[in-house]
Amino acid sequence: MDINYELYKVFYHVANTLSFSEASKQLFISQSAVSQSIKVLEKKLNQPLFIRSTKRVQLTPEGEILLKHIEPAMNLIRQGENQLLEANTLNGGQLRIGASDTICRYYLVSYLKDFHRRYPNVHIKVTNQTSIACAKLLESGQVDFAITNYPNSGLSNTQNVRIIREFKDVFVANDEYKELKGKTVSLKNLKQFPILMLDRKSTTSEFLHSMFQRHQLDLVPEIELSSNDLLIDLARIGLGVAFVPDYCIPENERSLFKVQIEEELPIRQIVVASNDSLPISQAAKQFMEML
Repeated sequence: MDINYELYKVFYHVANTLSFSEASKQLFISQSAVSQSIKVLEKKLNQPLFIRSTKRVQLTPEGEILLKHIEPAMNLIRQGENQLLEANTLNGGQLRIGASDTICRYYLVSYLKDFHRRYPNVHIKVTNQTSIACAKLLESGQVDFAITNYPNSGLSNTQNVRIIREFKDVFVANDEYKELKGKTVSLKNLKQFPILMLDRKSTTSEFLHSMFQRHQLDLVPEIELSSNDLLIDLARIGLGVAFVPDYCIPENERSLFKVQIEEELPIRQIVVASNDSLPISQAAKQFMEML
């Protein structure tokens, strides 16, 4: 179909803001021009893309389908523009990273500090999501690369994965559970205690559930959260046995002890993943080399 790119550009801005007036401000055109462009696009596609009312604008199911395809294309175009504008220098441009809160805090901070010191004119944007969600951001082109826990079910074959660190997961508890201190317990016995862990949307949750299933055990956690730091805080006040990466536990930790497990937990990795089908900016290349 012979449809002008500008029509898709207008659609993208309206779909992202769900506002004709806000889209007109972003595009520096009149609101009536935005409205007319959407009408033309709907006529050419023979599909309604928006439901309009006096109070709000929302996407139709057809509009949502179109946005899923337009958004990666717009991100790809923006990446290309940024790459050309940078002209292979690090005097500007943007670095877009996807990483979990835990990885940002315990791994990335020092690298971000070093990179910013070297290249202060590069704008850094870090999107904090779970490792699985970061893989989806990478697939749609919303980040230049993702730093995630691995294995990660969200990573696909089109993504280049490189290991940058290994770690082990540990169970930790305070003296409320002193009967576990100094002993080696099986997962079967451990599940009798309240387990604190990350929620189901995380790679850590996938990993632990698979470990229990491998031993024909059902895992029913007492508490599920989206933050490892909160899990550690709850373990410190005796609400249960927390399952967290070992690098989250301070070296001088005094209120928690590690619970020794009979079964061997596999080593996991932190990886940097990039999308082979998308261009990579000079800033992204430089940062990944630092890792």
